[in-house]
Amino acid sequence: MTNGLSHIATIEQLEDAYPKTRRGPEVPTGPWDKVTTVITPLQQRFIEASPFVVISTTGASGPDSSPRGDPAGFARVLDETTVLLPDRRGNNRLDSLRNIVENGGIGLLFFIPGINVTMRLNGAARLVTDVPLRESFAVSGKVPATVIEVTVGEVYTQCPKALVRSRLWDSKGFQTHETVPTVGEVMAEITNGEFDGVSYDANYPKHMKKTIY
Repeated sequence: MTNGLSHIATIEQLEDAYPKTRRGPEVPTGPWDKVTTVITPLQQRFIEASPFVVISTTGASGPDSSPRGDPAGFARVLDETTVLLPDRRGNNRLDSLRNIVENGGIGLLFFIPGINVTMRLNGAARLVTDVPLRESFAVSGKVPATVIEVTVGEVYTQCPKALVRSRLWDSKGFQTHETVPTVGEVMAEITNGEFDGVSYDANYPKHMKKTIY
């Protein structure tokens, strides 16, 4: 960035800005002691209660974050070092999947509605195409093309501060498309009106019912 703003360029500068993060006898060990290299039974309960996860990857085209959701239990804990996620139908850009093939590094952030704590899992991923495994994730007869297999590097809970500050689960803050732009409106804007956003928004609910799985 060249906007003239002061910025941090070294780890030393970063630690000077956040001195309490330096590890040592004067620093609480909680942020590091909570990290495990396997999925514990209670962590498994949390993951399997989550209907929503954000997947973060990076590859030749750069970083990507992608939301994934299904009924709770869709993130299957195979064993203490392995989590399986079905890849449901999406926009077919394959950004996350390309990154997994190219790089393999992955970060997962699990959410549970109404719970302000989240669970973070970082590790290595690969795309599994084994037919019986894919079929075990079928919904309404629709089998995912791949299953994302994640090998655990580290797992830990994330404190609730961000979700509390944002009041994420507080229905008083819920908004509608009367105040927030729709996908159709955004597409019409970025195509200078060539995209028929009105028709897209009107037809999408019906389209989603047909293509959600």
